[in-house]
Amino acid sequence: MTNLEKYDGAFKNALGVAESDLPALKYGSVAAWDSAGHMILIAELEDTFKISLAVADIMKFNSYAGGREILERYGVKFE
Repeated sequence: MTNLEKYDGAFKNALGVAESDLPALKYGSVAAWDSAGHMILIAELEDTFKISLAVADIMKFNSYAGGREILERYGVKFE
């Protein structure tokens, strides 16, 4: 499984969204991505990629696309 597939899976598992919704997904754009959903998503990503995100990065993590950029700074490579 590629890192992109893992990343997509974390969003789908944590927020219950369809894969087709992922590219445009932003914090608050679906009911599931509220403050509680955000922390569920962060925990899912940290578990999936065996990383620990800094609080500042958790606060900045507000979109599917932006999240990829943040994870790349933690050494997660997307093909």
